[in-house]
Amino acid sequence: MPLPMPTLDHVVVNVRDQIDAGAEAYRRLGFTLTPRGYHTLGSMNHLAMFGTDYLELIAAPPGDTRRPDVLGTPFGLNGLVFGTEDSASVHAALVEAGVPCGKPLEFSRPVTLDDGTSGDATFRTVTLTPGTVAAGRVYFCHHFTRHLVWRDEWRHHANGVVAVARAVIASRDPSVSCGVFARMFGADAMREVPGGCSLAVGMSRFDVLTHEALVNQFGEAAPGGDGRAEFMAALTFRTRSLDKAARALEMGKVAGFWREEGRVVVPASAAFGCAMEFVG
Repeated sequence: MPLPMPTLDHVVVNVRDQIDAGAEAYRRLGFTLTPRGYHTLGSMNHLAMFGTDYLELIAAPPGDTRRPDVLGTPFGLNGLVFGTEDSASVHAALVEAGVPCGKPLEFSRPVTLDDGTSGDATFRTVTLTPGTVAAGRVYFCHHFTRHLVWRDEWRHHANGVVAVARAVIASRDPSVSCGVFARMFGADAMREVPGGCSLAVGMSRFDVLTHEALVNQFGEAAPGGDGRAEFMAALTFRTRSLDKAARALEMGKVAGFWREEGRVVVPASAAFGCAMEFVG
């Protein structure tokens, strides 16, 4: 069974039971968000749609016992999601490669479009067993109704973002998670980078870096991790214009961001625990 090809579907920021505050914070960062969605699994979300991938804000109602992976985990980046068009084959390939994962799970959420039409956005996911990647949730998402998710009216953002360019995991021992990714996609999908290793994910990448390397790259913007040995820490977004990104942050009165050569950096404290940078 051939190993799957790593492509990026979306990244997930956990706002726990604070969906209103999370949405307001990300609108201030210059993102256009989709109307609130309600999954059949019990969670709620807003999406920021880009060209071929997206950012998801995930939440659950206070006290809801159906989503302990949301309410029982810290604020911040907590999901890295690969794309697939064949979830059954992905599951079979992961099992054959010895990667612990659950059986495919199908669920949906209602969507109402701007023209008043509606339908159910339907997905099937294959999720690595919790703890396989200690930093957070890693899974594959198979979309059956892409026309209800990727809509041009939701792809235009005040900050000019067009894609997720990178996600960063901080780890005291990057070789552990890098070894999991190598089993999932093959050793040739990995490469060494200063302070850790990197997985090519389509036109994006996932970097697993030491805590020191994370701070070297993001400085005071980096999240502290609350003492965790491994955590999902930061996102890099590609924007049409750094001027546009900086202007959106100024208009949103985002505290603590700065601009330097080639990028605009936003502290984790302004983005519900996820440091971010915008690059051209």
